Amino acid sequence: MAVANGHASPFGGFFMTISKLSMVSLAALGTALTVHAHAQTAAPAEAPAAAADAPPAAWADTLKIHGSAELGFTINPDGPGNGLNYGQLFTDKANEVLLNQVLLTAERPLDPKAEGNDYGFKLQGMIGTDARYTHFLGELDRIIHDRTQVDIVEANFLAHYAGLTEGGVDIKLGQYSTPLGAEVIDATANTFYSHSYIFNFGLPLKHTGGYATFHVSDMLDIYAGGDTGVNTSLFHGDNNGVPAFLGGFGLNGLMDGKLTVLALTHIGAENPSNSVGFNADAKKRWINDIVLTYKYDDTLTLTTELNYIKDDGFHAQAYGIAQYLAYTVNDNVQVSLRGEVYRDANGFFVAAFPNPLDFVNLEKGQPAQVLSAGKATYSEVTLGMTYKPEVPDAITGTMIRPELRYDRALAGGKPYSNFTSKGQVTLAFDLVVPF
Repeated sequence: MAVANGHASPFGGFFMTISKLSMVSLAALGTALTVHAHAQTAAPAEAPAAAADAPPAAWADTLKIHGSAELGFTINPDGPGNGLNYGQLFTDKANEVLLNQVLLTAERPLDPKAEGNDYGFKLQGMIGTDARYTHFLGELDRIIHDRTQVDIVEANFLAHYAGLTEGGVDIKLGQYSTPLGAEVIDATANTFYSHSYIFNFGLPLKHTGGYATFHVSDMLDIYAGGDTGVNTSLFHGDNNGVPAFLGGFGLNGLMDGKLTVLALTHIGAENPSNSVGFNADAKKRWINDIVLTYKYDDTLTLTTELNYIKDDGFHAQAYGIAQYLAYTVNDNVQVSLRGEVYRDANGFFVAAFPNPLDFVNLEKGQPAQVLSAGKATYSEVTLGMTYKPEVPDAITGTMIRPELRYDRALAGGKPYSNFTSKGQVTLAFDLVVPF
């Protein structure tokens, strides 16, 4: 859907861009410690009996089958004539109820405490309007021509090898959501209903291939792998003939365990060979992303995302920064804020897709209606709340997420309200029900 241009090393352009985006972020993961007290025997002469170690759970006992459903609505007071909330994809339909996603998942996650080798898998399917934008090319992407579609989100094999490095190596093979970025496809794992410009236009969503995570130490992880490209699958599901590289690093436990850093890059040919006026296999797209997460305490988390993308074939580039703040009021309420600036320097990445198959057709190099505002610098500020009501155990984790969002073009044309306005206000909410 979008791309950017480049000839130098991706890291050089990336870090030059980041140096201009000086904004600090923060957040991380904490550690929990549980202490168990054991009663002693009544006889004073006898030593207390040692508590027997619980036997490890059988592999089959760790299988999980679960799901979730997300229903949402976005109010756009302008009532744009084309019915679109420009700058948004999953929440692009103005003043219409959307069944965004119903996810069904069967999985056996890797045991994070495993001291030896371990194996698992994940299978996840989706039905909903989000599937218009999440397809693997060549898989279920044209069987439904309405906006509610079906999709395979994950189908992969997992393994942990207790060797090579201090913490072993985790391997993922198959089809999977991208490890790049602060936001994800699964609605249950996001803070907001709407997505950032970075998520929508600056990142891949899924890959077919594999990558390894080398846990070099408690502080350092190294990522390396390869795949067929952005949102592509094997054979006729790839829009060109060149594989892509994915790699980077993660830093854990910085600043007294409060800060984590994930820096990843994805490099490969992404343009469809059948529709561009150049050798698509020879022109790379460079996608670079850094996420810094700082957990100040149990109530406050700060996250910063830096993104740079360029496409050699179309000589286009885009870059941006998003800052998140999440404050937990109590067990039922969290208040969140997201601010973002995103520059589409060539008018190539940010676009809207009025019809259900436009996005997939564009990726395939087939005729598609694509609405672009041209070169522009976009901004958005989103204030949201997550409310978790008291519900039956079967649907524990249910969330209601209202949000107020303001988008504005800081430079460029008038992208909003059917290309008549430089600004856009939306009031949205969704209901997420796990089961």
